[in-house]
Amino acid sequence: QVELVESGGGLVQTGDSLRLSCVASGRTFDLTAVAWFRQAPGKGREFVAAASWNGASTSYADSVKGRFTISKDNAENTGYLQMNNLKPEDTAIYYCGIDRRNWRRTPVVGQDDYYSWGQGTQVTVSS
Repeated sequence: QVELVESGGGLVQTGDSLRLSCVASGRTFDLTAVAWFRQAPGKGREFVAAASWNGASTSYADSVKGRFTISKDNAENTGYLQMNNLKPEDTAIYYCGIDRRNWRRTPVVGQDDYYSWGQGTQVTVSS
């Protein structure tokens, strides 16, 4: 079983940057893809970004392409989401999850493909 803990959220202004962290405990983090999803008030959880097990392949939602960068440090059992040029519509609770399957070369984007969600970290962007 892998446990995930997200951190790094906060209250920022439009155009600011934040870096979210997802620290994993357990032995399988280096074998699996990691993904970030977010959930805004009154909305469902949506895909943001994912990185393959070795970080070589990434996938992004259209709304964050060019602004967010996902990375994965297997030596540190940590996934990151660098968020630049933040917008008010990025306001949400951000969650990380790990892939149910190991060794996937191309990360998938479906919420059901991931598990071990952490408690989330709140990101609020003021206009």
